[in-house]
Formats: sequence, structure tokens, C-alpha cells
Amino acid sequence: MKFPKLRRLKIVEQMAIVFFFSVLIPLSICGFIINNINQQSVRSQLRETAVLIANMVSDEVDFFIDQNVVTLNQVAYTLEYLSPYYNRNEFLKSMVKKFAGCEDLSIVRYRSELDELIKESKNNKRATIYTPLKNGEYLTVTYDIGQIESRLFKSLENDTRQIYVLTSDNKILASRNLTDDVFKETMELLPKYRKFDEPVIFGDIKNQPLVYVTKQDPKLTVIVNTTAGITKRAIFDNRFKIVLSVLAAAATILIFSTLYLYHLYINIRQLFKGIMAISKGNYNRQIRLLKNAFTPYEIVFLSKEFNTMAFAIHKSYKLLKKNNIELKELNEFRSNLIDTVSHELRTPLTSIQGYTSRLLRRDIEIDEDTKQKSLKIIKEQSEKLQRLIEDLLTIPDIENMRLKTVNEPTVLADVLERSEMLLRKKDGHEIRINIAEDFPKILADKGRLEQVFVNLLENAVKYSYPESMITVETSIENNRAVISVQNQCDVIPKDKLQRLFGKFIRLDDNTTRTTRGTGLGLFIVKGLIEAMNGEIKLTSDSNCGFCAKVILELAHGN
Repeated sequence: MKFPKLRRLKIVEQMAIVFFFSVLIPLSICGFIINNINQQSVRSQLRETAVLIANMVSDEVDFFIDQNVVTLNQVAYTLEYLSPYYNRNEFLKSMVKKFAGCEDLSIVRYRSELDELIKESKNNKRATIYTPLKNGEYLTVTYDIGQIESRLFKSLENDTRQIYVLTSDNKILASRNLTDDVFKETMELLPKYRKFDEPVIFGDIKNQPLVYVTKQDPKLTVIVNTTAGITKRAIFDNRFKIVLSVLAAAATILIFSTLYLYHLYINIRQLFKGIMAISKGNYNRQIRLLKNAFTPYEIVFLSKEFNTMAFAIHKSYKLLKKNNIELKELNEFRSNLIDTVSHELRTPLTSIQGYTSRLLRRDIEIDEDTKQKSLKIIKEQSEKLQRLIEDLLTIPDIENMRLKTVNEPTVLADVLERSEMLLRKKDGHEIRINIAEDFPKILADKGRLEQVFVNLLENAVKYSYPESMITVETSIENNRAVISVQNQCDVIPKDKLQRLFGKFIRLDDNTTRTTRGTGLGLFIVKGLIEAMNGEIKLTSDSNCGFCAKVILELAHGN
């Protein structure tokens, strides 16, 4: 038989199992034991208290009877020595005050009258005590049961037990907190044969002890009944408090354990995610712990070491990536350089070689005009080669930020005029330069600035509509010189404008090469302008077509 493979539990599941067996079960067992001990203790206390109250009431009965019997004997003794002419009734009325709670103090002549008086007192919830006189009569005192009860139970005002004082025929003489149904149940449990003058516990309910004390003289029985309400308050309320305390303890442990385990689990998950990120190539991942009093030192140490390791790996990866990019750019630069040289150098060299060979021929006679044209073409093509070589030599200095310029006060009008003269050809385009005669000098390298505007004007000629006007505008903005070279052409998308500052970037297709050029012009322009502490911005819209805006510092003290 093949047993199913057990699933490995997660941290949270394991923590839940550990909490159940290490906290909840021990707390439940402790609560059960404490509850049983408390129940036994309270039960013993209830029994002892019931016995104590029974003895207390029994003693109160004895004290009450003894006190009144002594007083009654004193009255009887006084009656024997009264003058026959003295009114005994008046004397008895004056003695009523001696008996607290007394309703009547009288003399009964015959025993039958005494028995009738005692019976009548019982029926009317009265109590009668008597003492015989020497002449055969009986001196009797009758009490109100309510007065007797107030004296017997005066010390038990805050006790809620039911207490009964029964006569020999089980009639209630006095009671406290009496309820008929409970009294009937108690009488059913009361033994018929009882012990005298000692408290006895009876009944079959452990948590509701019943105690009786039966007296021989007088024949009275005191019963103390611990009701269900007392048991509920003494045992069940305590049980509820114990259960509530255990639950509160469990809840407190659960809350703090949950907080601790939650923070521990979150931080472990962060470590786990960090390791997974590294394994998937995300070397830039840093572990951010939820730090507080619940965060262990070991977790903080691990996260710190992991972040240090990840940073070192990421740094090495970035360096490697940078080297790869540089190698890729270098390879691309090499390819573009070869491509540029093959396309841009071949044509002028071919022209120079062709016209040079023509001038060197001896078999034909060349007139002076033709010689001058040939020499002019050779010169133009040589200048083109020279500018191309200068552009190529400028690239490393720009890339390595080694480009040096000699910035000095320069007349901008002279630079623009010279740049227009150095322009190879205008292809039928008119160039309009708008500059004020009193335009202030600018701080720039004159030779480099001429190279900048030659490149900008060449680009304007190459990419503008046929025979359209090229405009150069000048102005002063924020105490800086602003020179804008504008030409009319199709609108260039914004995402391509900034790319134009890259090396070998051209708007036309590299394969077709509809417009000749190296694609280095704007790259070199940007490098030269920045070397002169200036900046260049490119814009393109339907109003101006294409605009290159050069911003340079003014020379102070003009």
C-alpha cells in the first residue's frame, strides 16, 4: 500500500500548530484544574459558612430565650411580694417595656387556658413564653414574630441564605428570605430522626449545603439553606471569571504571539522574495524589513548582509552591462565609421583623383578656365575631407569630456558671416541673418563656434524644402544670447528630436541614404556648445519646421 506523501507545511501553518499545542492546550488544562480547585474551595467555604450561621442563629435563640426567661422570672418573683391591694395588671403593663418586642404580658390561671393561648399564638404567628407562679397560675409573655426575627437575624442583613426556625411539630416560628417552594423541598430532605445540639449537613446537592441544628430545650430546629442563587454567585460566577481570565490570557498571548509571528513571517517572506529576485536576475533588489521591537537581531543581520551582497552583485552587473554597452557602441561606432568612410570619403577622393589625373595628362591641352574649375573642385573636396576628419577627431574629445575651448569675447555677426562663407553650397537656398548692429559680444571660442554654425547651416540646407529660405534669428533672453537657425521641412516627431544628438543618427534611411552626410553634425554641435558653457535645444512644429536654438553667455564688460 502506497502512502500519500505528506505536504511540507508553511511557516504560518507550523506556527499555528505550535501555538495550539504549546499555548491553548496547556491554558485549557490549567483553567480546568483551577476551576475544580476553586469549586472545591468554595463548596467547603459554603458548608463552613452554613454551619457557622446555623450555630449563630441557634445561639441567638438560646440567648433570646434565656434573657427573656430571666426577666420573666424576675417579674414573677416581684409579683409574689406585691401587696394584695396593689393592682397587678397595672404592674404588668409597666413591665412590658422590659421585654423588647413584647405584645402582651399577662397571668393565666389554668393550664388549659395556657395551652389555648400557646395554640392561638402559633396560629397568629406569635410566640409565647411562660413561667409558673407559686399559686398555680402562669405568667406569660407574647411576642410578635417579626420582632423576634429582627433580633435573631440582625447580624445577617447582607446574607441571602434562607433560614428557618421550626417548632417541634415543624411549624415555622421565624424565617429569613423564605420562599414556599424552596421550603417544601428543604422539608422533604430534612431527616425524621435528628441529632441534638450539633450542626448536621444534609441534602443531596453538593454545591447547595443544608444544615440543621435541633435543640432539646426548647424543642426548636434551626435550618440554614444555601440556595441556588448563592451557589451561582459563589461557584458559577467564579467559574465564569476563571474562564474569562483564561480566555483573556489566551487572547493576550494570541495577540502578542500573532504580532510577533506576523512581523517575523513578513520579514522572512522579504528574505525569501529577495533570494527569488536574485535567482531571476534582479540584482537591484534590496530587502526592506519591517523593523520594530519584534524584529530579531538575526533577521536584521541577514538582511544587512544580503543587501550588501546584492549591492556588490548589482554594482558588478552594472559595470559589466556598461562595458557590454560600450563594447556594443564601440562595435557600432566602428561599423558606422567604416560605413561613413566608405560613403563619405570615397566621393571626394574620387573627385580629387579624377580632376588631378585630368590636370596631369600630357596628351590633351586644357584651357585656363577648365584648370581653374578643376582646381576649385579639388579644393572644395579637400576642405570637405578636412572637415570630416576634424569631425571624426573631435568625437573622442567630446565623449571623454576632454574638449578644450578658448572662450573669449566674440563678435557674433562675424562668426555667422564667416560660417555662411565656409558653407560648401546652398543648393538654391537663401540664408537670411537677422542680427542687430549693436548686438553685444558673446563669450565663445570663435573657431569652434564657426564649426557649430557651419554644421547647423549645412543641416538646414540638406533637410529643408527646395529653394526655401533659411533664417538665422538672434535675441537676448535672461541676459543670454539666443541664436535660432530655422528651416522649412516636415514636422519631426518629438521622440526623434533628442535622438538627433546621437552619433551617426540620420533622419533618412541608412540603406537608401537619400541625403548625404555622416550623421555626426548635431552630436559635434552639442559637444562644442556645452564645452563653451552653452546649451542647444531642438524644436519642430508646423510654424517653423525645424529650429535649432543655441544659447550662449554674453561677454561682460562689452
